[in-house]
Formats: sequence, structure tokens, C-alpha cells
Amino acid sequence: MNYDIGQPIKHFLLILGAIIVILPFYSMISYSFQSQGEIETGKNSKGEKAGFLGTQEKIVDQFCFKSNTPEKEEVNSLMLKMPGKTEREVYNILLKNVTENCLKKPAFMNYTQAFTKAPLLRYLLNGVIVTASIFLLQVVVALPAAYALAKLRFVGREFIFTLVLLCLLIPIHAVALPLYIMLAKLGLTNSYAALIIPWTISVFGIFLMRQFFMTVPDDYIDAGRMDGMSEFSIIWRVMLPTAVPALLAFAIFSVVAHWNDYFWPRVVITGDPDLFTPPLGMRVFKQDTEGDLHGPMMAVAVTIVTPLIVAFLIAQKRFIEGITFSGMK
Repeated sequence: MNYDIGQPIKHFLLILGAIIVILPFYSMISYSFQSQGEIETGKNSKGEKAGFLGTQEKIVDQFCFKSNTPEKEEVNSLMLKMPGKTEREVYNILLKNVTENCLKKPAFMNYTQAFTKAPLLRYLLNGVIVTASIFLLQVVVALPAAYALAKLRFVGREFIFTLVLLCLLIPIHAVALPLYIMLAKLGLTNSYAALIIPWTISVFGIFLMRQFFMTVPDDYIDAGRMDGMSEFSIIWRVMLPTAVPALLAFAIFSVVAHWNDYFWPRVVITGDPDLFTPPLGMRVFKQDTEGDLHGPMMAVAVTIVTPLIVAFLIAQKRFIEGITFSGMK
């Protein structure tokens, strides 16, 4: 019996690659449940290994402690009720009460701070608005363009498709400055338009949909024409339903790219924090927490990444179908 030694090697490499990819997510989720000391040392106060969830020993919430530190008026008021006590003794009593009230489990504290120390829900809403708008506009442009390049016959079609492929090689950083100057002259910086308009044409989307349309039999199109349908009607009533797998695949690429985009929002959004997308919001949160509380930072990261993971898991089967059929002729 022949034994293919290459199969175990392939499996080993795939498992190794999966571990390398998953490890940062594992650490991110684990740190979001742990206290600062456990993150830095990997051990709890007793010197024991913290584990994935940490020991969840109650610790003092520094934000709570700082915001409730006894004031002079509180000390003087309590001194009237506690004759015989010195100012220092009364202060220590109040401080002890504040400390006890601010004791929280690390997991609860981290996620509470993630949503209270910065308007994270607002940033998530901005991310949804921007990514959904970009994807819808990209589909409106990409479907007709891909249909024309795949199914219509006209002079220069192959040349145009070559230009589409060449555009895939141009990074956004190369054209960021001209785009910014154009938007600034139009008065569109610090607006949703600045975040959305430059991305309405996706050459990758055109390429992906064109490859998928190449696999669709011409009989469908001919039948539509015989029924008196216009070319645009064929696109939206015949080609669109068949392209759902490819659209879901494109949606994953588009949403992930623009949800996680830090560079372009950082360029065009400079004066209105209410327009910050999740990555920009995370930067603000880091500044608000002085960048030294890793637990809340990891809680923010988990919150931002979770919608993408859930969306991918839901569309995983269709995503694979879209990628597979888009590469076939």
C-alpha cells in the first residue's frame, strides 16, 4: 500500500499556520478578562498561573477610585458627625469606603470601561454606516461594469479589463494626497462623504464579479433578451440573483477592509470625534486611559472584532462558494 508522506506534512503546516493566526486572538480575548497585574506577569496575587480567564479576584477600579476620592467638604462634614476623630482618620475612613465600593472583578471592570470611558457604541454605529454605504455603492458600480466586461462585446473590452487589473496594483497611499486635496476643496472633509465617496469604485469588486459572471451560461442572458428585458434589467433581475455567493465573498473583503481601516479615516476626520470609526475610536480610548490599562484596551479590541467574526461565520459557506466559482471559467 502506497503511503503519501506529504499529507501529514501538509496537515502539520496547516495546523501550525492556524495556531499562528489564532494565537493573537486567543491572547486578546484572554487579556480582556484579566487584571493589569495578571496581564503583565501571567500570575495572580498568590503567584499562581492566571489561566485563560484569570482568577477574577476583585481589584480596585482606578477610574472609580479617582472619581470618588474624598473631597475636603466631605471630610469636614463627616468630622462634625464623628467628634474626637482627626481629619486624617476621617479621611482614611472615607477612603476605605471608596476602595470597598470600587472593588470589581477584572472582566466586568474591563468591559464596563470599554463602553463608558469612550463613546464606543457611537464608533461602532459609524463603522456600520460607513462600511454598509461603501459596500452598497460598490455593488451598484461593480455589477454593471463586471457584466459589461464579461458578457458584452465591444471594442477595447480587453484593454479596459487590463486597466482594471493594473488598478489593483495601486495602493491607496499613492493617491491619498490628491484625494484629500480634492475633498478639502469641496469642503467634504470631516464628513461621512469623505469616508465613503473615495471607495465607491472597487476594482477588486469589478474583477471578482467579472470572473464570476464568466461562469454564468449565456443562455440565461439570451432568454432575458428574448423576453424583452433591457441590459440593466438583465443585470439586476437575472445576474444579481446568481451572483449572491460572489457578492457575499466580496462583502466580507469589503467590510473587513473598511471596518478595520485606520489610515484613511485618520486623514480625512480630524476635527469631529462623533465621526470616528472603530479603529480611530480605539486610538482615542488609548489616549483617555493613558495607554497603560491593557485589559480595557483588549476589551475594546474584542468588541470591535466580534461583529466581523460573527459575520464571517454566518456567511462562511457562501464565501467559499463565491471565491471558488469566481476562479473558474
